[in-house]
Amino acid sequence: MRISPLASLESYEAFIYGIRNRFPSVEVSTLVVIRQGKTFGKVQGSLLFLGGRVEVRVLQIVNCALKQIIWYSYGVWIDGELAYWYDPQPHPDDPTLASTHPHHKHVQPDIKRHRIPPPGLSFDQPNLPFLIGEFEALLPALMRK
Repeated sequence: MRISPLASLESYEAFIYGIRNRFPSVEVSTLVVIRQGKTFGKVQGSLLFLGGRVEVRVLQIVNCALKQIIWYSYGVWIDGELAYWYDPQPHPDDPTLASTHPHHKHVQPDIKRHRIPPPGLSFDQPNLPFLIGEFEALLPALMRK
């Protein structure tokens, strides 16, 4: 059985600081873990792809005593423009988001109000591998621009 990176703050730090080793498409990582207790911390910073053309801004609050990400925001900027973002702010009155409640993705054309379900986000496992995989799928099209 594989131990979750969220099992301890130390293992989550190792996960965060090892992102570039596991994902070569990440050219720069400024992610830092700011300890706010023995099992509690904040992760913030950016992941850069394609010479900085794609930036993923990350903010997470983790509670390793619960083995959970308890809050997050992931914003994706392409060529300096906000392309989309993810957050777990509940929208219980929107039935289209029920399958991934409270996780959702804000997309164009009305990025503030247009939300869709993201199939790969969770509070119980690291979200960065899902996000990096999503960006890696976009990279070939962006490289042609």
